[in-house]
Amino acid sequence: MGGGEVPVSAPLFLYGTLCHAPLREVVLGLGHLVREAALPGYRVHWAEGGDYPVIVPGAGQATGLLVEGLDAEARARADLFERGFGYELREVSVEVEGGGAVAALAYMPEVEMAPGPAWDLASWVENWGAIWVDAAREALAGDHDAAALARRWPMMKLRAATRLRAARAPGAVLRADHTAARDVEVIRARHPYTEYFALEDHDLRFRRFDGTMSAPVRRAGFIGGDAATVLPYDPELDAVLVVEQFRAGPFLRGDPWPWTLEPIAGRIDPGESVDQALRREAREEAGLKLGRLHHVADYYPTPGAVSEFLFSFVGEARLSGRGGEIGGADHEDEDIRAHVLPFETLMRLISSGEAGTGPLVLTAFWLAANRGRLRG
Repeated sequence: MGGGEVPVSAPLFLYGTLCHAPLREVVLGLGHLVREAALPGYRVHWAEGGDYPVIVPGAGQATGLLVEGLDAEARARADLFERGFGYELREVSVEVEGGGAVAALAYMPEVEMAPGPAWDLASWVENWGAIWVDAAREALAGDHDAAALARRWPMMKLRAATRLRAARAPGAVLRADHTAARDVEVIRARHPYTEYFALEDHDLRFRRFDGTMSAPVRRAGFIGGDAATVLPYDPELDAVLVVEQFRAGPFLRGDPWPWTLEPIAGRIDPGESVDQALRREAREEAGLKLGRLHHVADYYPTPGAVSEFLFSFVGEARLSGRGGEIGGADHEDEDIRAHVLPFETLMRLISSGEAGTGPLVLTAFWLAANRGRLRG
């Protein structure tokens, strides 16, 4: 190539998340050479409010890695992983210790991004590394273009956080013989739909209770993330706060009353604890500050075809003067109304079927059994 242009086969300079070796292996594979390098005249920061870095002009240098020997497949995977987020390759000159200046290519943002604090790779690895690695495996195994991957990335991270949380499940006692995930053989995996939610449709075999493997069967599942629910309870008033909102499930079933009564609930965001999710959702849905949280149960509400896993709690709160507020997150098109009900009214609504959502019923019965203790 003429005019001093850097060839497309030039080494890549990496300065952010791909400096984490496990993520780099998922995206770029193995078999390349990696050397420490620095890009003068730039600094790396956290993206303001984000879980990724931005590079901005400034005094000093951006430290990173120079990666050489990448084949066409590795470069295509890198393009897929970077370009949908608004990063394009630019020519740069980096300094390599003992090697002087080296011409390279780097993924640089096409639009200006607001920087936060100075980038800290070790902190990112501790809080986000495992989630990104798992999400990248899903991203690069699917059929996406760069723009679709970027659009689906938040939910991929949520599903990754869910899988990592599931892997920490307590050991089995009653089921300790052979009924573990290793006793399932996936023959063919299909991923026909991936957007906010995902659908997986697999041919598989599983070990039967007599020790033999089943015949091949086809099983599909609706893939969501883990979620948390909390029923606010005021021990002084002996009252609860429930929320009402339109739900697609009852509507699609043909229910004439598709606005349901529920506890406060929401997805657990990647990098967020259950406690943080509950308190955030209480603020968003009802403008409510929760006090002590009381654990009810952790469970699959409908394991036959849905991966969703719930963490349910009762949360102490002051409910005097509350009820009737409209809440919800605008960016999620939520329209949520709060109701404050005497506990006995809630139980009558459950008996009549008007309050018929699983987490609310389960939590209400837990509260019925423990309410004396909470009031005492």
